[in-house]
Amino acid sequence: MTFLLSVATIWAVACITPGPNTLLVMRYALTAPRRVAIVAASGTITGTCLWGLAGWLGINVLFQAAPFAYLALKIVGGLYLVWLGCRIFLDVRKSRQAADLNTRKIDVPLPTAYRMGLATNLANPKSALFVASLFAATMPAGTPFVYGLVAVAVMVTVSTIYYTCLIGLITHRTVAAAYLRAKKKIDLGVGLVFVGFGTRLLLSPR
Repeated sequence: MTFLLSVATIWAVACITPGPNTLLVMRYALTAPRRVAIVAASGTITGTCLWGLAGWLGINVLFQAAPFAYLALKIVGGLYLVWLGCRIFLDVRKSRQAADLNTRKIDVPLPTAYRMGLATNLANPKSALFVASLFAATMPAGTPFVYGLVAVAVMVTVSTIYYTCLIGLITHRTVAAAYLRAKKKIDLGVGLVFVGFGTRLLLSPR
């Protein structure tokens, strides 16, 4: 079971590395009811499961055999992330009043939150290549087929624990108050990260 420990360790590091998925859930946790952040995280975790299955089943081989499939996903994903960043900029521009803890939070429809979490995760086809590389590096030749499913389950479990802790921390009153004091700057930073990720994805040769 050494490879499962390796999968858990590598995926835990990948989870805590700041990226669009984490930033989306954080933003929902701070600006919407907690249930919205939880549902958005569920969408992200669903994406993790799908990319995990894709990586385990060898989507890297598909991308090599049909480069246009990867190119199409890369363009669509990059444009989506840039669009998401621009939406955040517009929200910042519209929100001119200082917020406080007693301000009524935006009640985002749960299906929308789920779709946003899922789409943000699936927007980056490099996730599939990362997972494929993870399996190639951690699963020795001759590893039983079912171990791949167990590895995907480990990834989902690690992601669930991470987002549970993240939402619990971010929704704490002290953390939320600190965020509200610097809301505009933080939101601008989040928007820049989304635009940056999307642009890098669009311009990357691979």
